[in-house]
Amino acid sequence: MAFAPPQELTELLSTDDRVSAERAWRTFLERHSRYLLSAARCFTVDYDGSMDRYRFILEELQREDYKRLRTYSADPSSRFSTWLVVVARRLCYDYHRKLYGRDRSTDPATRETRAVRRRLVDMMAKELDPAHIEDPAEADPEQELRVSELSGALEGVLSGLEPEERLLLKLRFDDGLPVSKVARSMRYPTVFHVYRKLNPLLARLRTQLEERGVGDPYP
Repeated sequence: MAFAPPQELTELLSTDDRVSAERAWRTFLERHSRYLLSAARCFTVDYDGSMDRYRFILEELQREDYKRLRTYSADPSSRFSTWLVVVARRLCYDYHRKLYGRDRSTDPATRETRAVRRRLVDMMAKELDPAHIEDPAEADPEQELRVSELSGALEGVLSGLEPEERLLLKLRFDDGLPVSKVARSMRYPTVFHVYRKLNPLLARLRTQLEERGVGDPYP
């Protein structure tokens, strides 16, 4: 049995006049825009930055008469939307490298932010560690979509943390220090003071994530 591409894709790629093509493109975006936006937001919490990436994705998908979309081959083992997520993320990597080149940052604050984000994802959903999808060619598309949404939400809540809170998370989850060493490093009188800081902080992060629609590891 042959598996056909989704109807909206078939219509988009088979149109032969401008009006029909514009209409088909709008229909395509109505069905799949949320996946493209999710991929764009995975790379930044800044609204303008995510929209710049989203526009770049759209431009590249339309380039050369939808050349990238024409490479899709219907596969019964995965949905078109999951394939599209991988393509969108690859384009986001292209956009990032176009602007900044490959990431060779040695800034401690930048590296700390990324490390804390990875550890928080581990804490909330071990099977969804973003480090597992850094290479888009090896990604599980459906998992990737869930991770991108979770990571975007985490970026948002982490951006509002105080420096002391960020350091506490780094020492405990990134460096993996036992609570006793965290207490000594941050000059807390006892380990109980660490728990008094850490437990409400984690509870607040979870509440903020729930407010953003992330109530479990599967956004």
